[in-house]
Amino acid sequence: MNDKRLLFVTQEVAPYIPGSNVATLSKELLTKMHSKKFEVRSFMPKLGDVNERRNQLHEVIRLSGLNIPINDADHPLILKVASLQPSRIQVYFIDNDDYFQQEDSDVDSIGSNRDDNDERAIFFARGSVETVKKLRWDPKIVHCSGWITALLPLYLRKQTADAPMLKKSKIVYSVLPGEITGKFDPEFLRKLGEDGVQKTEIKKFKDLECNTNLLHRMALEHANAVIFHSEPDPELLKFAEEKGLAILTPDKLGDNPTEAIAEFYDTL
Repeated sequence: MNDKRLLFVTQEVAPYIPGSNVATLSKELLTKMHSKKFEVRSFMPKLGDVNERRNQLHEVIRLSGLNIPINDADHPLILKVASLQPSRIQVYFIDNDDYFQQEDSDVDSIGSNRDDNDERAIFFARGSVETVKKLRWDPKIVHCSGWITALLPLYLRKQTADAPMLKKSKIVYSVLPGEITGKFDPEFLRKLGEDGVQKTEIKKFKDLECNTNLLHRMALEHANAVIFHSEPDPELLKFAEEKGLAILTPDKLGDNPTEAIAEFYDTL
């Protein structure tokens, strides 16, 4: 059995989202791990900036069609895929017209200023879990990068009773620079509860302000390791230390972050 399987879930990958340091690092990391003989797949949201024709995306019919209910409304999950050249790594795009199409008011590629970012994170996590289950693929490492991926560790650990192999994956979470700048819905925890997240999970966070750091803390609650790509928030760093997570800090990333991350995977 091949234990070298990496699922890299991120908010952006070059060249699909060009001109971003995060997107460039994502591509370099995927390429690095592929060169190390890892079986690599990647998930990202099908953001409005992604040019489907230029990047040769096509819909995967057998993985599409599921309706994901959020806040009393059904939202269809559409799966698209492309091959990252020249490595031909499969990149899967979680698509939905309600959440990921570009809006004139977007301040960046991922729409950090939107008021529905809590629901976008829920949908992306649910869509990612359903996709990896349908692929019947057992990643040994799941690396979640960025706030839009922050709920995936929770869903992998707590919402996958029908896919117990996913609970054995080592989860790495990257805390990237940047925050949600739009109004964060204070009903976020209620929406999680309606989506089947246990009350005991929600209770851990009910006294915290609904913001980007709340999402980060939810990710770290269920992760095995964390990578801080910029100077960490002291409270978030303390939380990670108290949870006993493996920690990679900016000074250890150095001038060759892809090699540092690859070595960090080995420690897991």
